[in-house]
Amino acid sequence: MIYLDNAATTPVRREALEAAWPWLSSEFGNPSSKHELGLRAHDALEKSRERVAKFFNARPSEITFTSGGTEGANLAIIGLALANPRGKHLISAKTEHEAVLAAIDFLERQHGFEVSWLPVDGEGRISPADLSESLRADSTLVSLMYANNEIGIVHPIAELAEITHQVGALFHTDAVQAVGWLDCNIKTLGIDALSFSGHKVGAPKGSGAVFIKARFAVEPLLHGGGQEFERRSGTENVAWAVALATALDLLEDSTAESKRVEKLSKKFIDDVLTKVPMAKLSGPTHNRLANIIGFTFAGLNGETILLELERRGIICSSGSACAAGSDEPSHVLIALGYDPDLAQTAVRFSLGHFTTEADLDQAVVALVDSVT
Repeated sequence: MIYLDNAATTPVRREALEAAWPWLSSEFGNPSSKHELGLRAHDALEKSRERVAKFFNARPSEITFTSGGTEGANLAIIGLALANPRGKHLISAKTEHEAVLAAIDFLERQHGFEVSWLPVDGEGRISPADLSESLRADSTLVSLMYANNEIGIVHPIAELAEITHQVGALFHTDAVQAVGWLDCNIKTLGIDALSFSGHKVGAPKGSGAVFIKARFAVEPLLHGGGQEFERRSGTENVAWAVALATALDLLEDSTAESKRVEKLSKKFIDDVLTKVPMAKLSGPTHNRLANIIGFTFAGLNGETILLELERRGIICSSGSACAAGSDEPSHVLIALGYDPDLAQTAVRFSLGHFTTEADLDQAVVALVDSVT
C-alpha cells in the first residue's frame, strides 16, 4: 500500500507513542492533584507546553492544549469574538475548512454577528486589497487559513494580519496543513491566534493546540475547573500533550523538507498531466504547498477513480476528510468557480514526510490504469 492521503491524517510516529506510553500506564496521575503522581504529570504537561511554545516562538502561557484543529479553531474564533467585542463584524472566505465555517455560522446565528466573505479567484487566491476594503471600525476578527487543505494555496498571512491590525481587529489562522511545511513562527506571521492539529504531524488523533496571545481575553467553550489558564476546563490529556510535543520536535526543517517534496511534487504533476489527457491541476500553479496536489478529471467519476486506485494499492481522497460521506461537490472548488459536475471528479493526492519518488511513480502508473 502507498499512502497518499497525509492531508487527512498522518501515521503516528513511534517516538511519539513511546514518549506518551508512561503517561498512559504507570504515570497516570491527574496533573491537578497535589500528590507525587499528580505533580509529575503536571511537570510533564508544562514541559510539553514549553516545547510546543518553542516550536511556534510563543510563550508557554499562550499555548492551550486541545483535542485537535476543530476545537482549536472554534476556541480561537468564538472565544476571541465573544470576549473582545469591538463590534459584531467578522471576515473570512468560503474556501476555509468546515471547522472555521461552522464556528462563524454559530456566531452569526446565535450571537448576531455579520460576516463579510472575501472573494477568491480561480486559483483560490485572496487579495489583500479586498481584505482592506472589507475591514470596518466594528470588525472584531478575521480568520483566514495559512494553506488550503484541498488545493494547497498558501495565503500571505503576514501581510493579511498587518492589514487587519490597522483597524485594531484580531487575526486568526488555521495552520493545520501548514505546520511542518511552512514557517509557523508567530512573531514572523504577526498573528493573534493560530490553531493546528496533532494528527497531521505524526501525533495521535485527538491531540492539538491553539496559540492565542496572552493579553487577549478568551470566552471558553468548556466550563469547569479552569484548567489551561481558564481557557479550556477539563482534566488535561498529559499523554497526548507529550506525544504532540515529541512529534513537533521530530519535524524536519520545514524549508528543507518543502524543497525536497516540491521536487517530487513537480515531477508527479508533470507526469500526470502528460500521461492523463483529461487531468487538470486544481487550484494554483504557484505559491502552493508542496505536498497537496489536486486534479479534476473531466468526464470521469472521482469516486470511481479512488476505488480503482485503492484496488491498485494507492490510497488518496476526493478532498477534505471532514466532508467524508457527503455527496456534495467540494465547497472549495465551487468557491473557485468550478462547475459542480467537474468538482465531483476531484481527486487529491497529499504527500508526507516519508513519501518517495518511487511511491509517486507507482501512483502515476496506477492512475493511468484507473482512467483507461
